[in-house]
Amino acid sequence: MRLNIRHETVYRYATPANRAIEVLRLLPRGHNGQYIAAWRIDVDSDCRLDQTTDAFGNLMHEFSLDGPIEELTIVAEGSVETVDTAGVLAGQVERFPPILYLRDTALTASDPMIRDFADEVAGEASGDRLGLMHALMEAIGERMTFEVEATNTGTSATEAFALGHGVCQDFAHVFIAACRHLGIPARYASGYMLNLEAPQKQTAGHAWAEVLIEDLGWVGFDPPNGQCPTDAYVRLAIGLDYLGAAPIRGIVFGGGGESLSVQVDIRPDARSPGR
Repeated sequence: MRLNIRHETVYRYATPANRAIEVLRLLPRGHNGQYIAAWRIDVDSDCRLDQTTDAFGNLMHEFSLDGPIEELTIVAEGSVETVDTAGVLAGQVERFPPILYLRDTALTASDPMIRDFADEVAGEASGDRLGLMHALMEAIGERMTFEVEATNTGTSATEAFALGHGVCQDFAHVFIAACRHLGIPARYASGYMLNLEAPQKQTAGHAWAEVLIEDLGWVGFDPPNGQCPTDAYVRLAIGLDYLGAAPIRGIVFGGGGESLSVQVDIRPDARSPGR
C-alpha cells in the first residue's frame, strides 16, 4: 500500500536560544518491504541540511542554526510504498556482525527482574527461536500496559519494567534487554505505524524491536501491538537503543522555557489498491 506521511516537530523557547545543532534521522531507506516514492525535509529557518550516513547505515541530516531562536519547525513528509513481509527485513546491507547487537546500553541493560522474566518465558516456550520471540512479545504485552506520557526518552528498560507501563519505546527496550540476556541479537527500530482502524494524527512516531532469526534474518516484533510489522509500518532508522535511532536529536545553547510539539499524520493513499 502507499502511505502518505507528514511529521512535524516544533520547538518553542520562552527565552530565545542562541544556537541550535540538530541531527535528523527522518529519511527512510528502501528495502524489500518499502520503496520511497517521494520524500522531503524542510526547516523553517535559513540553514543548510548536510546529508550523511551514520555507522548503522541510517540516512542522516545535520544542520546548525544561529539565534536568536524563538521557534523552530522541522517537517518531514512524503509517500512510501509498503509490502507486508511478515516482519522479515531483507534488501539492506548489514554493516556490523550480529554480536554487536548483544551489547547492553544504559537504556537496554537488564536487571534480575527482567532476567528472571526472560528465563521464565524461555523455559515455557516451545519450538525454535521464532516461537520464543512470539512468546516473549506476547508476555511483555501482558506484563506491561501502554500509557502515553508515563515515561520519557531517558527511561530505561529496568525502570519501565518495574513500573509496568510505558510507551512503544519502553516496550522495545524491555524486549531488547530480555533478548540480549538470552544471548539473542536484538536492536531498536524507529518509524511510523498506520492505525488501519482509525487513521488520525498522532503525537509521536513509533518504535519496535528487530531480532536475528536463523534462516530468516532480521525480523521485527512490536510488543504493545502484539504483532510483527506489516505494510502499515514505515521503518526510519535502527540502533542499539532509542538514542541511536531517534528521529531528531540536538543541543541548544542558551535560551529557556523550551516546549515541544510533535504531530504525525499518516494515512493510506486513496489510490492504494484495496484501501
